[in-house]
This record gives sequence, C-alpha cells and structure tokens, in this order.
Amino acid sequence: LLSTDWLPLLLLSADWLERLQVFVIPHSHMDVGWVYTVQESMHAYASNVYTTVVEELSRVKDRKFIAVEQEFFRLWWDTTASQWHKKQVRQLLQEGRLEFIIGGQVMHDEAVTDIDDAILQLTEGHGFLYETFGVRPHFSWHVDPFGASATTPVLFALAGFDAHLISRIDYDLKDDMQKNKKLQFVWRGSSSLGRTQDIFTHTMDQYSYWFYWNGVAMFPDPPKDGVYPNMSLPVTKDTLEPYAQTMVKNIKQRAQWFQTNHVLWPWGCDKQFYNASVQFTNMDVLMNYINKHSEEFGVTVQYATLKDYFQAVHQSNLSWEVRGSQDFLPYSTEPFQAWTGFYASRNVLKGVARRASSLLHSAESLFVRYRIRYPDGPVQKEWALDKLKALRWAVSEVQHHDGITGTESPKVADMYMDHLTQSMMKLFFCDIEPSSDLEQHIIVYNPLAWNITTYINVSVKYPMALVSDDNGLAVPAQIQPSAESVADYDLFIVVELGGLQYRKYLIQFPQSKCNKGSSCGLTHAARVVTFETRNVSKWKKTGRRLLPVLNECYKLLFDQETNLLHSITDRLRKVRIRQDFWEYEANGDVHTGPISDNYIFTANELAVLAYKSVAMQIIPGKIISEVRQYFYREESDKNYTYSMITRVPVGFKDRILCQRLDQSYGMGPLVVNKEAVLRTTTSLSNNRTIYTDNNGYQMLKREYKQYINNSVSRNYYPMVREAYIEDDSSRLALLSERAHGVASLGQGQMEVMLHRRLWNNQEWNLGYNLTLNDSSVVQPVLWMMLGSPAAMATLSQQGALYLQHRPVVLILMVYRWDGPTVQPVVLPPNLHLQYLSIPGWCYGPSHVQHLQNLNLGGEGKPEKDFDRVLLRITHLFEEGEDPVLAKPTTINLKEVMQGLGEVKTVQERSLTGTWDISDLQRWNWRTTENTENSSSFTHVTTDFSVTISPKQIRTFFIYFK
Repeated sequence: LLSTDWLPLLLLSADWLERLQVFVIPHSHMDVGWVYTVQESMHAYASNVYTTVVEELSRVKDRKFIAVEQEFFRLWWDTTASQWHKKQVRQLLQEGRLEFIIGGQVMHDEAVTDIDDAILQLTEGHGFLYETFGVRPHFSWHVDPFGASATTPVLFALAGFDAHLISRIDYDLKDDMQKNKKLQFVWRGSSSLGRTQDIFTHTMDQYSYWFYWNGVAMFPDPPKDGVYPNMSLPVTKDTLEPYAQTMVKNIKQRAQWFQTNHVLWPWGCDKQFYNASVQFTNMDVLMNYINKHSEEFGVTVQYATLKDYFQAVHQSNLSWEVRGSQDFLPYSTEPFQAWTGFYASRNVLKGVARRASSLLHSAESLFVRYRIRYPDGPVQKEWALDKLKALRWAVSEVQHHDGITGTESPKVADMYMDHLTQSMMKLFFCDIEPSSDLEQHIIVYNPLAWNITTYINVSVKYPMALVSDDNGLAVPAQIQPSAESVADYDLFIVVELGGLQYRKYLIQFPQSKCNKGSSCGLTHAARVVTFETRNVSKWKKTGRRLLPVLNECYKLLFDQETNLLHSITDRLRKVRIRQDFWEYEANGDVHTGPISDNYIFTANELAVLAYKSVAMQIIPGKIISEVRQYFYREESDKNYTYSMITRVPVGFKDRILCQRLDQSYGMGPLVVNKEAVLRTTTSLSNNRTIYTDNNGYQMLKREYKQYINNSVSRNYYPMVREAYIEDDSSRLALLSERAHGVASLGQGQMEVMLHRRLWNNQEWNLGYNLTLNDSSVVQPVLWMMLGSPAAMATLSQQGALYLQHRPVVLILMVYRWDGPTVQPVVLPPNLHLQYLSIPGWCYGPSHVQHLQNLNLGGEGKPEKDFDRVLLRITHLFEEGEDPVLAKPTTINLKEVMQGLGEVKTVQERSLTGTWDISDLQRWNWRTTENTENSSSFTHVTTDFSVTISPKQIRTFFIYFK
C-alpha cells in the first residue's frame, strides 16, 4: 500500500548521472485456490479483473497489463467475456499491450511439484493460448512460490522462454544479493544441459510485487456501492506531490540494487484490478506528473509489459554472472520463519494429486494405443478426450503454489480433492473393487516403456484363489490375511508385462479345500506369525534374538527384543538400520514463542519418541515376505497410532524388484500440534549430508548448515521422488510416491516428515482458517533401497518411476480382446517415455497458416486433431553419472513405436509443443564465462533416428499410418 512513511529515505549521490527508465508493470496476482475456491474467486473478483482491464486498456492507448494464471482467464473467456471483449483481447494482443506471462494453468509450486505435473500444467495453458490466439509466452513471472527450484528455469527454457523472474528466496541471501547487485544472473539449472538451456533470471528485490489503490476484494459478493476496505487515498491535487515523492524514492531505492538504469516497478497485488478504472485513473495522473518533472526527479516512467523490461535489459549488452544448478530452497523470511512445513502439509491431498497424475499418464497412453489400433472403434473419441481433459485440468489446477503445498483452507483442499476424484472416476476405466463373485477378470496395464516383472495386490473376499493369464496358464500367486481388513485377503499376483502392454488375468475362487498342503496350483497360502508386544520401558537391546528375513539381495534382521529392524546386509556389507516414529511438539501460542503452521516448520525442541510399545507380525511367503509393525502411543492403548508394513520381494531376478523394500505406513489421527517423522538411523558416515531431488528431475547435495536459531527446520528439504545418504561404500535411498520433507540431522540419519496436525492462535491464520487441524489418517508409501553408490545410481531413478507408475489394475470395456498380440513399446533403460498423449489441439500444421486462420476470424479453423500424438522422452542420467547409461543414446522412433503402429511423420517440438524446434530462437545473454556448450543437440534424421543426451527432454509430434 503506497504511503509517504513506509519507505526508507535514500541519500542521493553524484553516481546518478543517467535518468532512470522505469517500467511500470500492471498485474493482478490471482491464486487458483488458497483461502477461497476458484468458483468463489471468479464470482467475487476474478471475472471483473479481465472485464474491467480489457475495458480500461481499450480506453487509453498507452496502458498495458500482464495476465498470468490461465485457469481464471480461460474461465472468463469461456463463461463471461462478451464478443466485444473477445475482439478487444485479440486487438490488445496484436498491439502488445496485453501480454500473457508464463501461460500455464497456474503459477505452480516449485518445491513439491513433480516435473511431469509442472510440464502438464504448462502444456495445458500453452495449448489453449496457441489455439485461441496464436500466442506463445516468452517470459515467466514466478513471484509467489515458496522458494525457487533449479528445475523450473530448465523447463521454461525448453518451452522457449527468453527470461525468468522469481521473488521468494531466503531473506539473508536476498539481502546479500541486493548489496552486491547480483539479483540478476544467467541460471544454468542443469549441469548436464549447460548453456543450451540456461536462462536470464531476475530476482525481485525486497519490496516484491505489491502496490495497489483499489482496496481489498470482498467475499462472497462485491459491494454494490463500489467502496472496498483499505482503499488508498486517491491521487488529487493535495496528494499528488507526496505520492510522486514516495514513488520516486522507492524507484531509486530499487535501482541501486541492479546493474542497469532500467527499473522494474511491479504495480498490483493479490486479487487486484477488479476495478481497473480506479487503478489506472490514479496511476495515469501520477505517472504524467513524474514525467513532466523528470529532470527534477531523475526518472521517466512508462506502462510496460515484462517483454518491454527484459528487452531493455537485454539490449544493455552487459555480461552477467552464471549461477549453476543450485536452487533457492529452503525459503526463509526470518530466523524462525523457515517455510519447510509445507513440504509435508496435507499428506492425503499430496497423495491423491500424484495418484491422479499417474492415472492420467496411464489413460493418455492407453487412449493413444486405442486410437491407433481402432480409429473407428466404439469408444467415442470426443467423449474420451473430454474425460482426459477434465483430469488434465484437475491435475494442473492442484499444482498451484497454494494447492499441492497444502497451504490452502480446508474448503479449498476439499475443492481440489473433489475435482481430482471426480475426474478420475469419470475416466473410461476405474480401479478394480473387491468382489464376492466366484471369478474375477482383471486387466493389468504397464504404463512404462520398459519390460517389467513385478507383483500386484488385489483385495479379495476368499481365503484361496487360482490365477491364470490370457493364455490360460497358471500364474504364481500368494494369498494371506489382509493388513487393512479382517474380512479381506491380500492376493499378490506375479505379472510379466512389456512396455505399454496390457494383459488379462482370470482369478477364480475355489470353494473346496486344496489337496496339496497350503497351496492351490501355483498359489501359496501364507500364514501370519505373531510376536510378543515389546514395551519400550523393558527393552533389553542385547542384539541376541535377531530374526532373519531373506531374499536374493538382502538379509534383514529384526530384533525380537524391540520388534524393530536391526540391520540389513547386502552383497557388500552389513549396515545397522533402525526405523521408527518420532514427533516434534509444535507451539500453538504466539505469545510464548515461534509457531508452526501450514507453511512454516519451527522445531522448538528436539523430536521425542512417538510410541511406548511395538507389536510385530511376520508373514513368510514365496512371492513376498511381509513384516507388520504396530506402534502404540501408550502401553495401555488398544489402537495403534503408527504402523509400518515392509514387503520383501522373494524369488525375483529383476534387480529393481529384488533390491526394493516396499514400505507403507499408517499414521494418525495425530494429537494436535504434533509433527510426525519416520526416522531411519544407520551406521553410514554421511556427515549429516543428504541428497534430495529437484522435482524428480535432478539430485542436489545438501550439506548440513548450523544456524544460531532453528537449525532443524532450516535443514529440511523437499523430497518429491527420492532422497539418499551415503558413505564411501554404501548408499541408502528412499523413494517416494508423494512429496515429503526430509533432513539428515545426525550422523547416518535420515528423517522424513510424513504428517502434521497443527493449531495456533495467530490472528492471521485464524482469520483465513489456515491452522492445519488435519485429523486424517495418512498412508504414504516409501521404497527403501540399499547398495553401493554406483549400483544405486543406476537403479534408483528407474525405481522411482516404477513406484510412481506401478501397473494399473482395472476393469476396461474394450471393443475386442487382443490378448498377447498387443506389442510392447520398449526404450533403453536410461530413457523414459515421459508422456504419450493425443492433445487434441485445434490448429493447423504450420504457424503461418494458423495465424492466417485466426486473423480471418476462424474461417477454415482446423478441428480437433485426433491423429496428432505428442511423445516426450527424457534421459534419466547426468553426465558422468554412469560409465554406460550416462552416455548419449540413439533410438529409431519408427522402430521403437512399431508396437503402436507404423510411424508416418515425426516433427520435433518445444517442451509444450507450440514451437517447431527449428523455428525456436531464444535470446542469447552474454555471460562472464566463456564456456562451451556441454550438451550436444542433433535433429531427427530422415529415417526417424534421434540421439538423446544426458538430462535432455525431447518432445515430438508423431503421426501414424
């Protein structure tokens, strides 16, 4: 809020020899969720933003505006905008006075969002903008995510962006960067891609993106008299000079932190410009006054878009320092304000969002296979695409930085959950439900482009089952009492599937007893062995009663005196490992000290053991051996608060399956103001150094840092897919199917925050209902892997994808059964088929033709293209990470895709598909380093061969005959 007393005075010096050129960038920050639902926000203010902005830009020709989040704009365009407004939007875009920035559905979170979902939401928004306006965004505006990932600038560069803008970084670091004029730099987010995908990055100064006139938006309805709370005093004859003096002082304060005389002055704030007339009317007068006195003030001001500002900086032709692949996490605003709590907030929502993403990934590739094989099949293509689009929208929406983060109000969390679950249910398949019929037909689909051997788990009602495949051959299986329900049984089935292949399995439930002991055919009936409950107060811990659980890769020892894991021996060495649950006590009274909330984790004390006794059951098996541990808060409790189920695969030669220990947890309900962690304590000498992934794309080294205050919280990092600790001979990795917070706070230790339940009396939190009183029971899954650092480097990345994209068990209505004739699609182990879909976008094959069609008012506009297939492939390895797998890999797309059909044409595209890669020319920014490109790039050859280098993500349009 602009006033005359909130800015520090600036002592002017003779250094100001050139007049400052100020770019006033009007914007409105519109959260897709947070406190209010999307529907509430549309009604209260969002529709009015675009309606009044378009009207005000049309009235005065030098006004400009940037539009950021596409979900609100698309809703306005489809439901509110008149034909006049739509015509004006097109005109304003042509004149460069309205500019789409980022262009994604949302301004996505950068800490806990998976790379696939970040690309999806960007692709969804870009597809809409391109088919509707022929627009392809060139700049980002990531002003509000809570920290900045090194993956995001890589993605924006791949999408064709020329510059990147961030804001929220650690307060100490920002202060240092301001003092040394280092807020701008060229960011090489990937060490393997190097200069090929670096991007100029502007960090906003300490004043960030706030300034407005028209007050605070009102919910649920705007005031009829147009008077809003906290409106600033208008610019009048009496207030004009003080406003001008204050604005100029702020401009000069900002200018001293940057290297050029160009000043980016963001004008707007959260939920602003719902009455654009008030905003522009005041700013017009103020800017005119400053420009009339420009010699006196030493500044000139102009309305601008982000392109105007970055173009001026680019033309200054300075050389910029290079920043490597380090990120800006964690984000802190003061010593006891470490924004590391949201890594674990609303665990259930994080899990459902990732599950929805995984199901979408599977459904997209299934639809591609169906369309190619049965172009005239009975499943109506428009219907199927609409269902896929609904799930794309829901998965994109929740990536908002107040969505997947868990920092929203309960009703907004419910909105996200409803959109996700409803969209999943309306797809053309659904997850199989338990059945009481005497036989059950299931289809199992492998969404990965690798051949796999694994097991699936189906819940059934009978104590015995026979399983056969689509050739009528018996399939190995194991049945045992369910860990979830006393009335059900877990049926584990061994499945062998090619890449993108589905197979049918028949499950039969015999009603008579089997003749051969505990087995029926190839089904083994496993039995539960229960051990005596152990109270913590009576632990002996002599290490003399150790019970082995074995498979082909590991020997796990469980201590019968504690009922806890004691150690794991792999092929090389024995590692002491203990896993259990601990809790941090959160302060809820702002009058007694720092608090934890949705965003912030403040460890006021060390964590304490979260249980008093442990029960254990072991189920030896022929497919898996299962260890069930139950942790009771008090010795007298009848119900456990925590549980851990560890499944050890048995009899599998596949290295990933053999070396993964599947662990699922049950946690909750928690006591209020508890933050629960899984702590894994080992004998590894890691010096409190941990490696965590950036959005599932690359691993970053996190060395422990000692702070005067709050060291625990400020050493937490997001874990999206993987985290590991290691020493010279061993690496212990944890793989995750949803995001968590992770830290190494002690030697050989790794703790994962899995659940939080908080309440505090901070007025701000109470007013917005952001106290995170989450009473849910959460059930996250981690896979634990142990081995040499070299072996784990080759296995863990594939393993993380095995976990994210487990085989889908489904009931599917198909035109005819193909059985084993469905051919696999298989990539080399270092390449991952990241996405395979039919976007269905409505635009022609050439950019020129598309623009001509739009300029003709849509005459001859192409219909949805159901033959255009988007294929995205990524190289999993960093340069030098493996002597074989970390090399450039050449594949022939025609040969690889022949399992789907015969490839006719291939065209390489930008990340989101809107650019032909041959037409994409990004700005080149001079740097202080004259290094060569570290990553080679070759186009697709005439015979459809392509070479993919380490960490490259390549996107193609493919047409099949």
